[in-house]
Amino acid sequence: MIVDAHHHFWDPGEADDPWLTDDLAVIRRRFGPDDLAPELAVTGVEATVLVQTRSSQDETADFLALAAAIPFIAGVVGWVDLTEPTVADAIAELRAGPGGQHLVGIRHQVHDEPDAEWLQRDDVVRGIRAVGAAGLAYDLLLRPRELPAALELAERLPDTRFVIDHLAKPPIATGDVAPWRSRIGTFARLEHVACKVSGLVTEADWSSWTAADLQPFVDHAIDVFGPERLLFGSDWPVCLLAATYPQVVGTAGTLLEGLSDDELAAVMGGNAARIYGL
Repeated sequence: MIVDAHHHFWDPGEADDPWLTDDLAVIRRRFGPDDLAPELAVTGVEATVLVQTRSSQDETADFLALAAAIPFIAGVVGWVDLTEPTVADAIAELRAGPGGQHLVGIRHQVHDEPDAEWLQRDDVVRGIRAVGAAGLAYDLLLRPRELPAALELAERLPDTRFVIDHLAKPPIATGDVAPWRSRIGTFARLEHVACKVSGLVTEADWSSWTAADLQPFVDHAIDVFGPERLLFGSDWPVCLLAATYPQVVGTAGTLLEGLSDDELAAVMGGNAARIYGL
């Protein structure tokens, strides 16, 4: 089974998405299940994890209700306000609503916070501890700047499952990869931290990227995390800025072709099912 462990839905006509700026105009339209279903059929992807796009508990509730109605959505990574002391109550409220059983993780757009140490705030740590206590994973949306704070957080919370999105967005297009390479490497010994092989085509040159441009970053991720802690994700529809959905799935196969059949099956689906409890 292939599981796409990272994709989004949104509708700019119904809610404000400030990050959809003019340079992203090509994807500034509604994307929903009807748009993704044909892509899944073509590529053989059988299940997905729908990930939040806004700091909105209402969006998460809507996504959970959608998961209850759409068979291919196996899990939802949602949002709650981690800085509030009522994180456990917010999670319980989401679980009690329609589709609540599909809640598998929580995420916040950490890389948009002005403070590189945001993950070290006492209230944030308390909130993420509550996420772990609820049995949910916590997705880390980071750039290399935030990796040191994320490492300290993961060391403080060894009982929480963490998933780093998009390999922490290595600066593939600029080539200034030394900070990313050394910082991501520090997670090798933390077995409760996994990482998504996702979002790479949009960190490369959108118009001229090749699999060879991405290969060193995936190889390093394999060295750091091992095949047992890597998850495939498309980052659709963001990926459409640089590649079609079939291109992303096919490129993942190319980048991972050095793995054994069992290892490939784990990265392309088995690990997502295990780590998120799908």
